[in-house]
Amino acid sequence: TAAEHYRYAVLCIFLAATFDMLDGRLARLGGRESLFGAEFDSLADVVSFGLAPALMMFFFVLSPSQGILWFRKIGWLIGFVYLLCAAMRLARFNVITNPLLRRGVKESSKDFVGLPVPAAAACVAATVLFLLKLSDLDRSLKQAALALPPIMLLIALLMMSTVRYPSGKNINMQTRTRLRTLFLLLVTAVLVVLYKEFALLVLTLGYVIFGLVRHWRRRKIQPPSKSV
Repeated sequence: TAAEHYRYAVLCIFLAATFDMLDGRLARLGGRESLFGAEFDSLADVVSFGLAPALMMFFFVLSPSQGILWFRKIGWLIGFVYLLCAAMRLARFNVITNPLLRRGVKESSKDFVGLPVPAAAACVAATVLFLLKLSDLDRSLKQAALALPPIMLLIALLMMSTVRYPSGKNINMQTRTRLRTLFLLLVTAVLVVLYKEFALLVLTLGYVIFGLVRHWRRRKIQPPSKSV
């Protein structure tokens, strides 16, 4: 059925996000980092986290069988804006992290500048999974699906923003953690397994909102610059 195809697409996006977190670490561990690898990785990310979520959104919300007539006219535009922002976000990341352009410059922060593209795609995928669950419960998909395009526009703008998001680059097998934190991670993993449709949406949207709240709080407590 169509719902099963959408669930399979969601699974592929989450698997791509998982492998995207691992490939860079494996390349650094094996001493196989290269500029070619970084550029090729970005091309793969454009497909996995840009094109795939955009097409999934379009056909999920705007397909002829369940779409809303007036919304079809702007559906391609929303998908294009999301894809464009994802591609520009990846290009900006490559420029910022290029060792030839930033030779001798040490990173002062491990945060991502702008919402990471894998996190944006995961948010779209989690929303689709949640809407599929709603359709299984009450069959009212048309109204619920209207929540997806505004979310895509929001995360598209956040990808190109200067809002900082935690990256987790310093987390590895040697990272120490408190027992309470480990317990919370285990509980979260159990909830994701048992209630994946709801837990994944809460986690992905929580990450998006966390960056916005932290950005707003930092701007609020930052003292205004004095004019000379």
